[in-house]
This record gives sequence, structure tokens and C-alpha cells, in this order.
Amino acid sequence: MNWPESISPLQANTRRHFFGRCAMGLGGIALASLLEGQKLFGATSAAATNPMPPRLPHFHPRAKKIISLFMAGAPSQLELFDYKPKLVELNGQPIPPSFIEGKRFAFMDSSHGTNLLGTGRKFARRGQCGAWVSELFPHTATIVDDITLVHSCAADLFNHAPAKLFMNTGSGQFGRPSMGAWVTYGLGSECDDLPGFVVLQSGPRGPRGGAVNWGTGFLPTSFQGVPLRGSGEPILNLTSPRGISATRQRQTLDALGDLNLRRAVETGDPEINTRIAAYEMAYRMQSSAPELIDLSGESKATLDLYGVDPAQPSFARNCLLARRLVERGVRFVQLYHTNWDSHGGPGENLQDDLEKVCRDVDQGQAALVKDLKARGLLDDALVIWGGEFGRTPMGEKRETAGRNHHIDAFTMWFAGGGVKAGRILGQTDELGFSPVEDRCHVHDLHATILHLLGLEHTKLTFRFQGRDFRLTDVHGEIILKMLA
Repeated sequence: MNWPESISPLQANTRRHFFGRCAMGLGGIALASLLEGQKLFGATSAAATNPMPPRLPHFHPRAKKIISLFMAGAPSQLELFDYKPKLVELNGQPIPPSFIEGKRFAFMDSSHGTNLLGTGRKFARRGQCGAWVSELFPHTATIVDDITLVHSCAADLFNHAPAKLFMNTGSGQFGRPSMGAWVTYGLGSECDDLPGFVVLQSGPRGPRGGAVNWGTGFLPTSFQGVPLRGSGEPILNLTSPRGISATRQRQTLDALGDLNLRRAVETGDPEINTRIAAYEMAYRMQSSAPELIDLSGESKATLDLYGVDPAQPSFARNCLLARRLVERGVRFVQLYHTNWDSHGGPGENLQDDLEKVCRDVDQGQAALVKDLKARGLLDDALVIWGGEFGRTPMGEKRETAGRNHHIDAFTMWFAGGGVKAGRILGQTDELGFSPVEDRCHVHDLHATILHLLGLEHTKLTFRFQGRDFRLTDVHGEIILKMLA
């Protein structure tokens, strides 16, 4: 460039130009780092093959992987695990005012003025731990000595979408990272040809709130959950178009990588690095994803254990895929199954509809725990079961028997990964309204889950808009009684 005689080339360069163009400056350093990640001089970089390489936890972990079985719509603990003989005895009687004084429910007009509703399901003590389990879960009843049942869970929000968000992100506000995103951000993944965080869905529809339940919020988008379809193409648009050879595709990806790399050096935008990694991950998944969902290598005994028809998508099939995913090193697998809403009325009653959704999940979830245990995977894989809240001890004014949303007391269970086997934790009052022992808030559950992974929940933070955010916000106590 020809500069005016009064201005030297050095004077014409701004500080931004200097840092961006100087070979030994920040731009050059950034370029060298990025080129190393693109196999400069033939060297293979871990960052080039895996955008989230394994990271060391804060301390020795008990669990290394998580499988979350999310029962979207809120299963009724009073029909499944929390047996209340007194509630059955007082069925149809008015609610003692002291139990609902100051309480709020999702549907005030259909809940207040209604009577107590005792379950019509038969319960029996199961296993050596003597846990009460309903007739609706005959298969799950066979694993009670391998799980910790927590009857005293509590949440803050009583409408489905924000409550799901709260259970998954620790906040009812949009824009916060999901637990799976926090976990992969903190620990990375042990798998370089599948995402570190995978989501599987089953049931009549997707969960309310949708993708924000497995999103990254303000974390880099490489940590978000990737939905994997149970049939057909595992991930949409993953297959190469007809007529595109592997060589041509590789050349295209290399060209895109070069363009993105140049832009990353110019802007310093970390999301461009995420984009580069996403293209490379998609390329590798073209072979790994179809192999994952191909169940032809599974034995008949295994398929029968889960109750899986390999040709049909189902929750049970997703449970088997979850086992295959953690075997391959995927860090966080989340299964959503709908619809557990039980207000009463068409599609949501406590009779046929509840029985159907229980049949959908019962065999598969029990088989998952048994299969993980038989393969030695349950030692470091933590299985979590539960919904966004529970159900009220009183009925609702609907066409058929149903229950309202209840945030003060509900049941979840945990298996493997350092939790106590055959443990029954927490008690609720004789009608099931509130915990009377060992209340376990969602923030406490999150703190405990991170602890099992070797992560100190107060130290797993990300600075955003001038504040250090974390999954447990400013709350959370480790539930020591859950730990083995």
C-alpha cells in the first residue's frame, strides 16, 4: 500500500492491526494453536478429534457417566412408591385445613374444595430392603435392592415447562445450561466419535419446553445435548447426499475448515471453533451413529430382558441404546418419556392411562439396571429416575379420577455410581403432603449428583455477564445419606 509521505507505514497500523497481523503477536499465536488442532505437519491433536476431551474432576469420582430417565409430566408417587394407608382409609373425606394452609397448586379451582384421594392400587413390600412398590411396577420391584428410593424430593415451580427447566437446569428461567451441559463442560467426554451428551425421546410427544431442557444456555454450544432418533436416520441430515463420494466430502469439509479457521483467527469467536468441531463430529458419526442403533449384535436374551423389538422405537429400546452409549464412553445420556400427566379425563386418568405409561417404561428401566450391573457398568454409571414434580394427595374436579401438580413431596430413585443400594431415604406425612424427614430439594439433588462425579458444585462455575453461575445457583447441600 502507498502511504502519504507524511505518514509512515508503522504509524498507519493501528494496535488492532498489529495484534491481528503480527506473525509473533496474538494473532500468530492463535493461528499456530488452531493449526496444531488441524494436524499441522501431520500431528494428530486430541482437540481435533474430540471437542470435549476428558478432564480431571475436582476429586476422585464414584460415577463417571450418567443415564437420566426423565418421566415427563410428573408420575404420581402415591400410585407407585409412596404407600399411604391412612390416605386410603380417609379416601373421599375433606382435607384437614392445616395440610393445605398457604399452599398453591397449578389448578386452584379444580383442587381446592376437593377431597382426599386414596390410591386404588395394591402395594407390597419388595426385596430385602422392604420397599413399598405398586402393582403397576412389577419389573421395577425386582431391582429395589439395587436402588436408593428418595420419597422426600421437593421443587419450586408447579407448572410443567418451567418445572422441567428447573429440574434440568436448576432455574425456571430460560438461558441456563442443562445438567448434561454442565457435566460435559466440567468433565468432557471419553468418546470421540459420538456426542458427549445424547438425548433419546419416546412417548406420544416431546417434553414441554423442548430443546431448552438439554440446551447449553451461555456455555459453548458444543456441550448441548444431541437428540438421537430411535428409527430411520439416527440424526437428521447426517447422511451424505446421493452422488457425493467420501473423498469429495472430505475435501469439502477441509475447505470449510480452512474458511472457518481463518474467520476464527480474525474474530477470536469461540463459537467458530465449535462449528469446526461440529462438522468433524458429524463426519465421524456417519459411521458411528448407524452402528450404535444397529441391535443385530445383541443377543436374544438381552433383547428379551428389555422387551425390545429391534424394529420398533420404544422407551425400552432407548434404555438398551443408553447402555450401548455409556459403553462407548458417552458422558451423559438422557431419556425422556411422555405422558405422565394425571389430572383425570381423556388421556390423563389414573386408571387405564397410568397403567399404559407404566407398562411403557417398567420392563426397560428395570432391565437397564440389571444389564449395567451384569456387565460391571453400574459401578461407575449413575442412573436417575424421576419427573419434574409429584402429585397431590387430593383429587381434582375432572371427568375421572386424577391428581394435581405437587412440588412439596415426590419420589425419585437412583442406582449405581456410588449411591447406597437398597436404601429408602426420606419420609412424608401420613397423607403425603410434605416431607417430615430428610427433605431433598432439587438443588441438593444436583449438588449430590455432581459430588458423585467428583465435582465440587460450588467450584463448577462459568462467568457470564459479570457473575459466576453454577448449576446449583447459590444453594445446594450434598445428601450424605445417599452415598455408599
